[in-house]
Amino acid sequence: MSDTKLELSIALSRNENTQAILDGEFMPDGIKLYPTALHPSEMFWRQLKFAEFDVSEMSMSSLTIATSQGPTPWIAIPVFTTREFFHLRALVRVASGITKPEDLKGKRVGVPEYQQTAAIWGRGVLQHEFGVHPRDIEWHMERTPETSHGGATGFKAPDGVTVHQIPASTNIGEMMVKGELDATLLYLTNPNLVDRSRIDLSKDDRFRPLFDHKTEGARYFKKTGIYQINHGMVIRRSLHERYPWAALNIFNAFRKARAAVLTARDTALHRHYEPGLIGDDVRKALATDPMVYGVTSNRNVLETITQYVHEQGLAKRRVPLQEIFAPSTMDL
Repeated sequence: MSDTKLELSIALSRNENTQAILDGEFMPDGIKLYPTALHPSEMFWRQLKFAEFDVSEMSMSSLTIATSQGPTPWIAIPVFTTREFFHLRALVRVASGITKPEDLKGKRVGVPEYQQTAAIWGRGVLQHEFGVHPRDIEWHMERTPETSHGGATGFKAPDGVTVHQIPASTNIGEMMVKGELDATLLYLTNPNLVDRSRIDLSKDDRFRPLFDHKTEGARYFKKTGIYQINHGMVIRRSLHERYPWAALNIFNAFRKARAAVLTARDTALHRHYEPGLIGDDVRKALATDPMVYGVTSNRNVLETITQYVHEQGLAKRRVPLQEIFAPSTMDL
């Protein structure tokens, strides 16, 4: 009996949920992974443009957009290693007079890429929670067609929405400092091949977050139950068709890695539980994993992002989840 394993390359961002996979601590049964750690902006562009890796994290929005146009080279696995309330990333120039989301109407707002998942979540919240439609804002996009996810999926500005291309000679950070932008929905300064901004605006008192981080995330989650998903996981469709068991085994490896994160957390907290510094209310809260993987547990958030992709004019149809995810993972 052969013990030869399927050898696959994999690209991942580096975080608490991926580190054990990158380190080789957890491997899918029957598979040998060869990992590369990349910034997501660069990873997604390289996958969409060049299909470099057998398995990788993938922008949920770009995958949905590509799937709406027909079968893609990829099929998704319901592993979601990063989540965030992305609308909390919005920054405003104090001098712009923006004090609440509704003040963004008519303003010049930067975005690294119009179709990226974080931007779609931000616009969806602005529209559904605060009545600010994407067409109410003048958008300025930093990434060029050559180095954007949209360049690989045929991005065009949706009807009725103004999207200006920021010249390659400048970037969102410089335009914010010069007063050429009033706000930015998302600001990325990590060195990579795609994003150009490098100025740290977080310590500059000319800028401030649009939302109060202490209250808005809790308010939004209590109302919607949505903890916004940013990345999914994909495997080459050709590999999935040849090795249909691989998707489930990859899913299980990531689930074990996530379980190890929770075990380490609980072990560290034991010294607080034992003397009663942490009570039963915290124990009950920690019994639910807000980062749980699978389609079934995340149907609401997944259907919301596919809704936003469609209603924001980035896909001509709303893509059903069964077109995105591997059939063997739909009931997970």
